[in-house]
Amino acid sequence: MKLLDKLIIKDFLKTYVFVVLMLIMIVLVLDFTEKNDEFIRNKVPSAEIIKYMFNYGLYLNNLLTPITVFISVIFITSRMAGRTEIVAILSSGVSFIRMLRPFIIGSALIAVVSFVLNGWVLPGATAGMYNFKMEYLEDDSQYNYSNLHVKVAPDVYAYINRYYTGPKRGYSFTLEKIEDGQLLSKLTADRIDWDTTTNAWKVKNWKLRKLGDMREEYSVGEEMDTVLSITPEDFDLPPNHHETLNLPELGKQIEVLEERGADNVSFYKIERYVRFMSPFAAIILTFIGVIVSSKKTRGGSGFKIALGFLLAFIYIILFLLSRTFAEAGTAYPILAVWLPNLVFAFTGLVMYKTIPR
Repeated sequence: MKLLDKLIIKDFLKTYVFVVLMLIMIVLVLDFTEKNDEFIRNKVPSAEIIKYMFNYGLYLNNLLTPITVFISVIFITSRMAGRTEIVAILSSGVSFIRMLRPFIIGSALIAVVSFVLNGWVLPGATAGMYNFKMEYLEDDSQYNYSNLHVKVAPDVYAYINRYYTGPKRGYSFTLEKIEDGQLLSKLTADRIDWDTTTNAWKVKNWKLRKLGDMREEYSVGEEMDTVLSITPEDFDLPPNHHETLNLPELGKQIEVLEERGADNVSFYKIERYVRFMSPFAAIILTFIGVIVSSKKTRGGSGFKIALGFLLAFIYIILFLLSRTFAEAGTAYPILAVWLPNLVFAFTGLVMYKTIPR
């Protein structure tokens, strides 16, 4: 690696760290100012506030990576162009692709760090952030769920119309046993409660139908114990639970949900797709940033930095939209998740071919 490569990588990473810290500090100050009255009213300990700010800072670092990388690249490249350094580099016989190498190496280092943070560090910070909000900022930490479908055994399926985590109670409960496409038994109940003394579920106002080849058994009752392979902890999950699991935990949770036939398994799969997709944004946006800002202009770097903000925000908006489409049940969720990277990669190639340098 030549001395020039080392200088560019060093300058790139220093600028990236500075931009990250600057944006994070601005957002944290605004967030603290907004929530300060709630901190005082709820008597939140200072240590918990500091811990929350640290976790929120890690969360922001991941969210702002496209902006920070793009702005850093444009700032460094436009400054080099303003000093006629890029003209000198290209005039010495160095190709534009060769000049890109230190920028790509720097963005690859950022991508690797981002992948490690996304896969193992950030989930813990996100969980801590949500726990802090539930304990100190939310008035009601109880959540309710609707239309829950769970596979509780190889041929047994449960359905709960509404479930409340506080009292550990569900309404309009159904338990069906199906073999080879045929319904063998069906248990319905108005309510299902978790009994803490026996650690078992009780169904209230139940009706049971057992279907045979030539006969049918029908029975009713007010209360009955039932044995299910699920517990309240399987329902009492925090909001955005998929964001609080590291990659190994995410894989195990997907296997459990697939085994149970759960409806929300797609959220966990999409989260895993995002963990592998997002680091590549740093490399793609670096490539575009160098192309946009490598030509010397009279207006200086101000316009290029503004353009960098605009393109980075467009990327983030496109990412949020594509993730929403994926979670809404699109036929190809992995394609929807990767759409921002594909669009910007294609845009970068078009710009490389068309923009004069």
